[in-house]
Amino acid sequence: MMRVKALPDVPRWAVLAAHAVPLVTLPSGLWRFALVAGFPVTQHAGWRSMGVGESVYVVSLSVVSELLAFLTLGLVRSWGEVFPRWMPFLGGRRVNPAAATGAALAGAAGLCAIAAWGAYAAYADLGPGIPSTPAQDALLAVCYAPLLAWPVLLAAVAVAYRRRRRDGGRGAAGGGSRQYGAGCPSPSSWV
Repeated sequence: MMRVKALPDVPRWAVLAAHAVPLVTLPSGLWRFALVAGFPVTQHAGWRSMGVGESVYVVSLSVVSELLAFLTLGLVRSWGEVFPRWMPFLGGRRVNPAAATGAALAGAAGLCAIAAWGAYAAYADLGPGIPSTPAQDALLAVCYAPLLAWPVLLAAVAVAYRRRRRDGGRGAAGGGSRQYGAGCPSPSSWV
């Protein structure tokens, strides 16, 4: 069985959901990389038809999306409770649970807004009108459909994080209070 790193009091479902987020963003990023590389994902695919600026934008969008998706792991790992020591100005300080939860929920709301706009734009035919075959349209749908799970997973993990941090470890996974030295590592060993 695969082991995933997480704090001991994080519910298993939250750990799995947090680790799923980078995976649901991956297909769309790979589709965009294929577009820039010139693979036939549209009839006018590739950097030659896009221009250098657009190609850089598309690649940057993929990289930033994946990095933001990886931030979800902070809601189930130690660096979501105490900033890593290597971070300037913040290293070793506790993460404000309200700020982390607020940022995560704002991100989920933003993702919902982007999805709503994308659905509206597709319905109203506001896209760039790049010609494609039915197979290319199907590939696009298969690659972008998993993104619909991103805001749902993020919101669920953020709520679990907030409950766990608000309760100080009570009521989570084991139901008891967090006692350092009784099988749980101390916060100082998390960094």
